[in-house]
Amino acid sequence: MLNIYQQTLSQSVNFEGVGLHTGLKSKITIKPGKEDQGILFIRTDLSKNNQILANYKNVSSAKLCTTLMNKNKVKVSTVEHLLAALYISEIDNAIIEINSEEVPILDGSSKEFLNGLRNIEVVKQSKKRKYLKIKEKVDLKLHDKEISISPNGFSFQIEFKLNYENEIIGKQKNSINLNQDNLENLYSSRTFCLLEDIDNIKKMGLAKGGTLENALVVDKNKILNSDGLRNSKEFVNHKILDLVGDFMLSGYRILGYVNCYQGGHQLSCQFLSTLFKNSSSKFEILELETNKITSISHEKYSSRVAVNA
Repeated sequence: MLNIYQQTLSQSVNFEGVGLHTGLKSKITIKPGKEDQGILFIRTDLSKNNQILANYKNVSSAKLCTTLMNKNKVKVSTVEHLLAALYISEIDNAIIEINSEEVPILDGSSKEFLNGLRNIEVVKQSKKRKYLKIKEKVDLKLHDKEISISPNGFSFQIEFKLNYENEIIGKQKNSINLNQDNLENLYSSRTFCLLEDIDNIKKMGLAKGGTLENALVVDKNKILNSDGLRNSKEFVNHKILDLVGDFMLSGYRILGYVNCYQGGHQLSCQFLSTLFKNSSSKFEILELETNKITSISHEKYSSRVAVNA
């Protein structure tokens, strides 16, 4: 079922933990947001110029995580798992206060975020939710990676394919309908890496907070985590989870069928730019009524898509 109205939280909820890449302790407080506000990060460790809107226009880096930055060069990173949790929780508007540069990784999935959010009542707001409905196929190729979105009625479905030489990950694929399927395997799937890549990642100054408690690590033909996999398609399911979080940066709930091959944050964020750039004829912005769909021109809301806090 698609919600007609925008939603927010009835009260605040807190999370804290270590940043995956910075290794620093981080605490966030998710508070109710105003209608049409979207998801707004506020760096409480800074006294000014500290607001960052969760929007694809504000993506400054997509290297191993999604990083947002405002016009004053203030950043917040690894936002994707939290944004995916807000998407799944049907939250449209929220203020996220954070006391450091990176969102805590928690267990490497969206599970703990979801569990916390589900303990808080969701409030229906008076303004209607805006849906972006795909009318014509849009695609993007970036080296050996591909992504496309096609019309899919009134649901959001993602098909994702991985192609790893590693025998544990292999050629894994899955398709998940965000509006119809049980999403437990999706939101509980953890981030992962190959043991052979860790040294290079650390040389880049990343993964300082990475442990077997917050990431799956694969060493050739075995998984180093003592608890093994949470589900048989955990690797590809986590990639789908990342894509859901990144697509939350569109500013809309998307109705379409995404097909992605070997994608990641860079491809997803670049695809959103491609979708909105000179592609207004390939989608329409909708509000839902009880028994009918009302179409809204893209131009009317384009300024909201492009806001840079």
